[in-house]
Amino acid sequence: MKPFFLLLFSLSLFSCQDDISNSDQILLDAFENKQSDLQVEGEGKVIVLLADDTTGSQHQKFILELESEQTILIAHNIDLAPRIDSIKKGDTVAFYGEYVWNDEGGLVHWTHIDPAGVHINGWLIHNGLTYE
Repeated sequence: MKPFFLLLFSLSLFSCQDDISNSDQILLDAFENKQSDLQVEGEGKVIVLLADDTTGSQHQKFILELESEQTILIAHNIDLAPRIDSIKKGDTVAFYGEYVWNDEGGLVHWTHIDPAGVHINGWLIHNGLTYE
């Protein structure tokens, strides 16, 4: 009976790993390895809307929960890109930007076009509209 239980446990672990998207796995690995400065793409559900950061460059901020249950802070520069005015808790947002590690799951910024043309351009997609 014991080997059968171990086989079922091993299979369930393997199937759980298959449920995480490739982008979620990259973000999870970056978090676990305390990596930063990675271009990442993903999608998550808005779980917290934060007040805009108006110190220096203005940023719209919100927290997404990924399928893997990792949370990511999105810091979207609204001096360089349009603000997502219609965003609300529970919405899905896709993102492409630069990941920076922190002990709360990390953050993604550079979700806009770089006017200097030096950094890779990023974006957010909400309700079919692209914000860059």
